[in-house]
Amino acid sequence: MRLCSLLTLFAATCLLLLTGAQTTLAQQARQQQPQPQPQRGFFQFFWQQPAPPPVVQPQRQRVAPVVRRRPAAPVVVRDDPVIPKVDVAHHLLVMGDSLAHLLAGGLEDALEDRPDLAVLARAKADSGLVRSDFYDWPKVAADLLAGDQKISLGVMMIGLNDRQAIREGDTVHEPLSPRWLELYRERIAAVTQVFAAKRVPLIWVGAPPVQNGRLSADFVTFNEQYRQQVERAGGQYVDLWGAFVDTESRYTAMGPDVSGQTMRLRLGDGIHFTAAGARKAAHFVDLLVRRMFEPGAQGSVIALPVSPDTGAPSSPELQPGGVERLIDQMVAGLPTISLPAALQAKPAAGPILPLTGATTGEQALLVSIPDARGRGELAGQLDRIFGEGILPEPKPGRMDDYRWPR
Repeated sequence: MRLCSLLTLFAATCLLLLTGAQTTLAQQARQQQPQPQPQRGFFQFFWQQPAPPPVVQPQRQRVAPVVRRRPAAPVVVRDDPVIPKVDVAHHLLVMGDSLAHLLAGGLEDALEDRPDLAVLARAKADSGLVRSDFYDWPKVAADLLAGDQKISLGVMMIGLNDRQAIREGDTVHEPLSPRWLELYRERIAAVTQVFAAKRVPLIWVGAPPVQNGRLSADFVTFNEQYRQQVERAGGQYVDLWGAFVDTESRYTAMGPDVSGQTMRLRLGDGIHFTAAGARKAAHFVDLLVRRMFEPGAQGSVIALPVSPDTGAPSSPELQPGGVERLIDQMVAGLPTISLPAALQAKPAAGPILPLTGATTGEQALLVSIPDARGRGELAGQLDRIFGEGILPEPKPGRMDDYRWPR
């Protein structure tokens, strides 16, 4: 028993020494070689075990860093043109009643692309030329023109509240009576004289048709007075009548606007403008304004000085026959061109001959149809065609020959 224990102890000691030596040798070999190889142990001599597969370290792929770019600023596209800021060179004074106030708004929209032109709306609702005790337009116009702000053009539109009597002392004149028209023309001339004295151009806008037929008929008379007095003073009259009527020259609330689209041009009262109507009415004034204040333009509307007695222009060239006298003075030194006698004595009209009467040869100008056609085979053929309706026989090869060729 004691011998067995000693043998067992001796075997365990030998096994331990062999295993430790192998481990020490493997560690030394691993230190000497850069790439160590797997070593077999004591038991591996008896049992063949497969070598473990080499461990392959996965290579990391380098990913490029994500570069975040700042978003570009959005591009804003504007339909309306950028108008440079300029100083106001001309002030347009708009006067009159409530229709003139709407006209001023339409004129501001029309001249939006002209920052050098400014519209001064000085209209007064319920005003007119008849009730000067309520609002005296000649005095107001004189005060406005004498103010610090220089006025380059005056625009007048009035008449909506003038269908009322005019009091002259103790006498009351009914609207559109002869004396009433006389006094009304004087008040129109008083306004035009204020602008003519200051040499400021004046545009007078006529009253448009309204839904009330009787009021429209009176506006026709008003407009004629405006036109006469304004043109006599050298101003310009603008007629709006044709722009606010239909094809039969009757009042219409609908119609084409400045862009050609059918729009409502008048309000429900049948008198005042809508925004589209005011813009359309201002279009006709805008044409004159642009023509006057274009760069280098002299202006086609000029307020000329007139005689206070007759109202006629005081310039000699603008008086009756003044242009002809000016031409005679210009061509006075030019040589005279002689014309032949036949061209010098040119009759105003030729001889008058009757169409149905007898001529000097006693032959009528108008003859019968058979005589006009003549005689012979050709005349007979014309009678058969146009008189009896018998067509001629077709000829071979002609267009009217419909027979099949044989």
